[in-house]
Amino acid sequence: MLPTTQKAQIIQEFGLDVKLVSIPVPEPLEDELLVNIKFTGVCHTDVAFMTNEIPVQNLKVPMVAGHEGSGVVVKVGSKVKKFKVGDRVGMKILTRACNKCEFCHKQHYEQFCEDQENCIASKSGTFQQYNTISEDQALLIPDNVDLIQAAPLQCAGVTVYRALKESSVRPGQFVVITGAAGGLGSFGLQFARAMGMRVIAVDLGEEKRQHCLDLGAEYFVDAARTDLIEKIVSLTNGGPHGVVNIAPHPKPIEDALIYVKKTGTIVLIGLPEKGKFTADIYTVVLRGIHLKGMILGTREDFEEAMGFLSRGLINIPVEVKGLSELPEILSKLEKGEIKGRVVLDTSK
Repeated sequence: MLPTTQKAQIIQEFGLDVKLVSIPVPEPLEDELLVNIKFTGVCHTDVAFMTNEIPVQNLKVPMVAGHEGSGVVVKVGSKVKKFKVGDRVGMKILTRACNKCEFCHKQHYEQFCEDQENCIASKSGTFQQYNTISEDQALLIPDNVDLIQAAPLQCAGVTVYRALKESSVRPGQFVVITGAAGGLGSFGLQFARAMGMRVIAVDLGEEKRQHCLDLGAEYFVDAARTDLIEKIVSLTNGGPHGVVNIAPHPKPIEDALIYVKKTGTIVLIGLPEKGKFTADIYTVVLRGIHLKGMILGTREDFEEAMGFLSRGLINIPVEVKGLSELPEILSKLEKGEIKGRVVLDTSK
């Protein structure tokens, strides 16, 4: 017998004042799965959503945030064919795509679907014990993958994996990852190494050096260095072929425009608080720099990223806390005090 109510962390107004309350367990539609969310990652983007810093259409309160869930199917809709009760699945931000628009049908970029349902603006997120997802968007988690590790893959892992693919860096070439010690960066360092890239980790504070080196960075450069640009150019013999910017600040982006190799690619996935950075057009044009933005990934990207995890090629350091401890975690996340990823056990 399934419960009719569940525990959830909710905000009534924009901000980080979350309260643990009881809310109804949703009923799956005919093409949906009801998932008992066992674990959920906590992403810096959750802070941005909850504080209304990101211009997301239809964002509203009350809100149950969270978009990195993993759990077990406990009920399926009448038309579901690919999943059954007991299957282990991922619960990501995109819970339904139209499969008809240009982005879904032609470009295979369903994360940009024009008529999507997601667990931020359209429905509740993963800071709760149960939620629904369409059959098409659910991702089967292999039996040999820990649900704790699988949770942050749903956003942090697939986002940085797709960004590395977008960088066009080939095996043996250098890629710089800024904000490398955080959740996305920790995934990125290991993915890049597994993909054959040579990695330079950039983050603020020497205390993050060993963490980054342990996860696959060949070099670590403290973002506080006044000669950061010169150091990176020297280490890479003329600049890296690609940069993945995760750091939520404009300066790392502006620095990357100077140190990246001519015709190199900078992929932006970090979101600066003000949403702006300064770029010199002459630098971009005359050096042939490719500048891209990217968010999340396709179902194909998810399957590929899960394959790395299943084969033991990545092993993300996670700290497990209880759902009830979310207020403290959000405070630390906002202050940049967390390395790796925090995953919440929804039963606690």
